[in-house]
Amino acid sequence: MRRRFLAVCGLRLAPICYLRVCAVLVASAALTWFASVSAAQSPATDEPEANPGRPTVSTPATLTPVGYLQFETGVQGARHSPEFSSRSSLNETIKLSVVPRLELLASSEPVVHYTSSGRTANGVAEVFLGAQAVVSPGEGAKPTVAVSYFHRSYDGGVPELDFGSPLNSFLLLASADVKGFHYDANAMLNELVQGNVRRAQFGQSLSISHPLKGKFSLSGEIWHFTQPFLRNNAVGNLWAVSYAARRTLVFDGGFNRGLTGTSTRWEAFVGFTYLLPHRLW
Repeated sequence: MRRRFLAVCGLRLAPICYLRVCAVLVASAALTWFASVSAAQSPATDEPEANPGRPTVSTPATLTPVGYLQFETGVQGARHSPEFSSRSSLNETIKLSVVPRLELLASSEPVVHYTSSGRTANGVAEVFLGAQAVVSPGEGAKPTVAVSYFHRSYDGGVPELDFGSPLNSFLLLASADVKGFHYDANAMLNELVQGNVRRAQFGQSLSISHPLKGKFSLSGEIWHFTQPFLRNNAVGNLWAVSYAARRTLVFDGGFNRGLTGTSTRWEAFVGFTYLLPHRLW
């Protein structure tokens, strides 16, 4: 959903942040191992299929399989943005579809290391809680249309990327497959808050992906957000490669290039999407 990457090499984290990173990485490794063991105990055809929402800005209109927890874990590094000169972070998004047309979501950045105005520090970023509902299911070239809402339940106050940290977000989403290409299109209405002032932010994103050789696929995306407090616009172009190791496990990596003076200039990211192979009910 968002651009994430952690530049671990040469990064000096405070002890508590280091422990958080280690805990997340150990948990991720354990989940991956558990997936392999579970898959070995049942035929591959019985496995549900992950529905990655990362690493693009666009979110798929389609939902995850009902009753299965999906984890989207990534690390990201960014340089040269209005609020910072460098920023590294780890993120986690958890999704659970409770019925075929309703999905619950939680997203957070538990570790952020940044340099801003000559000061280097560590912190915790925002936590978002939300839901997504399918309005019109589709198949093939007929698009699936959905709506979603997110609320920021916690904000650690660390410097944000070029599009900011909305208090409330409303999204209209569409996804479909056309002539071998898959697209995810989003229209966003966000509420930004700065002190006692509230402003509306508008955003649009379009992601197009196509299978490559074997289990690889390539995604390209163009996205735009207004910046009401800067009276400017953030625009970027994202490219990513994904590898489907299993039906339940997809790895990804790529970069984003900001295209305006108030956009984050460079971002790089790597991560994975993992669907727990055991249904909760």
